Parts: sequence; C-alpha cells; structure tokens
Amino acid sequence: MKTKKKKAASKAKAKNSHSRAKRAVTKHAANPAALQYTAWGSIPLEDLNPLLQRQFVVGQEIMLARVLLKKGCIVPEHSHHNEQLTYILEGALKFWIDGKEIVVNAGETLCIPSNMPHKAEALEDTVDLDVFAPPRADWINKTDHYLRGQK
Repeated sequence: MKTKKKKAASKAKAKNSHSRAKRAVTKHAANPAALQYTAWGSIPLEDLNPLLQRQFVVGQEIMLARVLLKKGCIVPEHSHHNEQLTYILEGALKFWIDGKEIVVNAGETLCIPSNMPHKAEALEDTVDLDVFAPPRADWINKTDHYLRGQK
C-alpha cells in the first residue's frame, strides 16, 4: 500500500514540476511564428562554476546549448524529464549512465532518454552541444543548483 502512495506522490510531484517547467519554457520561448537567427558570439557565456560555462538558444519545443567544460569538470549525477542529445565538437566526456561507463569523443553523439540518471566528467577541455526537448526550464530559470555547486 505504501508503495502505491509513494508512486502516486512521485507522479504528482513530477507532474507539478513538469507544469512549472512548461510555464517557464512557454514564457521564455520564441513567438510561434518567429524565426530566430543567432550567432553564438552574441550570447554571453554563463559561468556556472570555475570549470563550466554555457550558452543556449530556446525555441518552442527544443533547446540547443553550447557547453564548455575544462578538463576534470564533473557534472554531478542528475536526471530530467527532457530527452537529451549530446554531440561532442571538441574533447571527450565520460558518462556514467545506465550502469555503464561510456566515453563520447569529438564527432560522436549520445542520446539520453527522459528521466535516466547520468553523470559526466570532461577527460580534456571539451566543447559539447546539447539538444533538449522540451527545453530545460531549470536552466532558463537558473535553478540548476547541481551545476552551480549549490544545494
């Protein structure tokens, strides 16, 4: 009986979180009829910690992030309801995911399903493009404490 209650509470929490995320994304996303053209150089780099910077562009249902990680940067284990597609432009990231260790090198991709816990480490200075669907509301709202070394 307790398991059913826990599952129901977990579903309700996820639904509320998803609703908040959807509102944040809707507020931040481009007008449905608007075309966006953006140069990375026009987007300021956001310093998350001494080893991690990022930039991102948000559409209606998708988000593209350019993530710069210095060698040794750790992205702590986390999960999110967003599907994630990672493409390494330069360098290499080691992922701990689904009970495996996977090294993704320059020119390679990794598709991470929704709600799958994962952790990463930059094996060298790395430039990573991440695509999220839907967009990451926690990034937009700057509530991604796991990346900022906050709790």
